Amino acid sequence: MIHIPAGIGKLFGPGVNWRFHTVPQVNLDGREVWYPQGKTLGGSSSINAMIYIRCQREDYDNWAELGNSGWRYEDVLPYFRKSEDNDRLVNRYHGQGGPLWVSDQISPHPITRAFVRAVQQYGLPFNPDFNGDTMYGAGFYQVTCRDGRRRSAAVSYLHPVRQRRNLSVKTDARVTRLVIEGGKAVGVEVSGRGSKKTVFKAGREVLVSSGAINSPRLLMLSGIGPADELSAIGIKPIHDLNGVGKNLQDHICTNVHVATRGRISYDGHDRFPKDLVHGIQWLLYRNGPAASVIVEGGGFFQTEGEDRPDLQIHVAPATVVRGGQTRIPGFGFTVNSTFLRPRSRGSVKLRSPNPADEPLIDPNYMSDPYDRGKAILSVRTIRKVLAQSAIADLIESERLPGLAAQSDEQIMAYIRQYACCDYHPVGTCRMGSDEDAVVDAELRVRGVERLRVIDSSIMPVLVSGNTNGPTMMIGEKGAEMVKAAA
Repeated sequence: MIHIPAGIGKLFGPGVNWRFHTVPQVNLDGREVWYPQGKTLGGSSSINAMIYIRCQREDYDNWAELGNSGWRYEDVLPYFRKSEDNDRLVNRYHGQGGPLWVSDQISPHPITRAFVRAVQQYGLPFNPDFNGDTMYGAGFYQVTCRDGRRRSAAVSYLHPVRQRRNLSVKTDARVTRLVIEGGKAVGVEVSGRGSKKTVFKAGREVLVSSGAINSPRLLMLSGIGPADELSAIGIKPIHDLNGVGKNLQDHICTNVHVATRGRISYDGHDRFPKDLVHGIQWLLYRNGPAASVIVEGGGFFQTEGEDRPDLQIHVAPATVVRGGQTRIPGFGFTVNSTFLRPRSRGSVKLRSPNPADEPLIDPNYMSDPYDRGKAILSVRTIRKVLAQSAIADLIESERLPGLAAQSDEQIMAYIRQYACCDYHPVGTCRMGSDEDAVVDAELRVRGVERLRVIDSSIMPVLVSGNTNGPTMMIGEKGAEMVKAAA
């Protein structure tokens, strides 16, 4: 299911997914929001929707202005290009021959095509490359998928070199602690099957690449983090670093669900017997519904008062409620939206010293009034797009929130019940030069020698879009830093 694009609906189980949930969200009626993260080779790139977006020049220029030298857009662009093998574009923005396949989709669903036309009727220009001069406009996503197969980080980077003599991969093994001696990281403690623990020593550096939830979790389990918080749960602080686990940022999805005139969407296609037919077609030809990434196209909108796109709206030609955790009967499609630069900030904390206990994840969604206003605006904008002639004839009715929800209060009441995670957590090991920063511009953990964090957790500010492409860039740039130091 990992390698079949449409298999994402089957990747909710504990074998490949951490299956996290947030703590009760105060501004979402106390709901514990589904918060999946990849728990397999390739991490979340093995279970995501494969959308390839680099985000905006201003995002990276802002990182540099916050004190992170070497992270301006022109500094990171070569690493985006280095990672990429684009099957259509090769120019100053795009590369060929890199390990990560970036491709056009095989055959976007008719609903997706109608939605992209509707966004143009709404007023946005067609954009053939969201990763070029500007993200503004309507279009179809390029994806980390080719010939009907997902191209995860594992397939791109690990599989081609797995026979190297200097590479060992341990599965069914969990790092439970970093081994720190004399202020230096010297290895990691790993728990295998049963209760057996093994320590692996590092010759030069220890590199943590566990993501925005598990990287700060591991640091804190190792005694690196806010000393008072660690002491309160029985962990002896080794290095008091207040920023660990702070600054959690994430996009939140505010969606509109509609019923279609007829069974024209993918609803029901993931169940027998249709799933069997699609599976056979995929095995024989690598096309058909099983080769769809589901979220295929949409637009980046620039709302009033903004100087660059601040709202991402795209369509899934299937009914996907609360991230697929809630089923509703009938046939239709979902329009997803997210405001790209939220102001709410949250945290990741430990529940206990036990590495097996789920961490306390608090994105603190909608805590800032700005975010609530943008969420309401996104619903109103979606409705205007769906009223365009290119797609209106496909729609029978609006199912959620339903046309009875017209006032800001009514729309917000719906959002509190149905808004869901957009799977873009970042920032919990923030890069910077101030006292609350966790890593410096070389991604070295401040105050601990021979230890780096290289993943999405180092982002000081959430980028304006999907985070998989930017995280690949961080990996490329971080790898070069490690080699240069050696």
